[in-house]
Amino acid sequence: MTIDPARHSSTSPPALLDIGINLAHDSFDPDRDAVIERARDVGVTRMVITGSSLDSTHAAIDLVQRYPEQMRCTAGVHPHHAVDLDSAQLQAFGELARRPEVVAVGECGLDYFRNFSPHAAQTKAFEEQLELAADVRKPVFLHQRDAHQDFMTIMRKHRAQLAGGVAHCFTAGLEEARAYLDLDLYIGITGWICDERRGHHLREVVRHIPAERLLIETDGPYLLPRDLHPKPQSRRNEPMYLPHVLAAIAKARGETVEMLAEITTANALRLFNWQTA
Repeated sequence: MTIDPARHSSTSPPALLDIGINLAHDSFDPDRDAVIERARDVGVTRMVITGSSLDSTHAAIDLVQRYPEQMRCTAGVHPHHAVDLDSAQLQAFGELARRPEVVAVGECGLDYFRNFSPHAAQTKAFEEQLELAADVRKPVFLHQRDAHQDFMTIMRKHRAQLAGGVAHCFTAGLEEARAYLDLDLYIGITGWICDERRGHHLREVVRHIPAERLLIETDGPYLLPRDLHPKPQSRRNEPMYLPHVLAAIAKARGETVEMLAEITTANALRLFNWQTA
């Protein structure tokens, strides 16, 4: 990927795309419009709203319809809710995933850390959503925690039929990153990289992610960067903090924030087939 440094002389903030924001979460109900405005003020001009259940997917689609230039969304069932994915829900998701507002299937995958759904239910729901993604020819928005081996076994089985995907909210080490890259997946980095207790290793990992496979996200309202100064009164994360995440990644990679902003935005537009005017 070739970036022209001459394009980065403007003092205005670079345009960013938050590929993972739970904007339908009820913590945003009191001030959602203000959250969107604050994001726009710092250059976060586009967002992909995460659908993690049937209700949140419907809410995400509603948001895209309100902000069609700024937003797209995903449609899927988080592994925490895997037990809810019965035949009726699967049929409903089959219809939702085909909607133009929806650019990916998920958030889907495996989570053996919380185990809010039994492993068998998680595996079944994951495979059903991968099959749906293959059917609608849209990428997958992936979640994996403490389930790497089972996750890789399932992904290897389905990868050839998929239209790409992103390992969302990546927090693991270099070995897992390389395994995902071998599957030709994108990797999404959050403010976890700013956590001096648990995320320090990501500063090395991001140096090994090819530029054309790197994406950035907040995963708000979760994962507020720990090194914000001054610290916000609220612990809620929101898209206005995406430039802070970008800066941490750029520093770790030895790149300018302007160039990295252009690269990651272009990557997201390409993965999600987001057409711009």
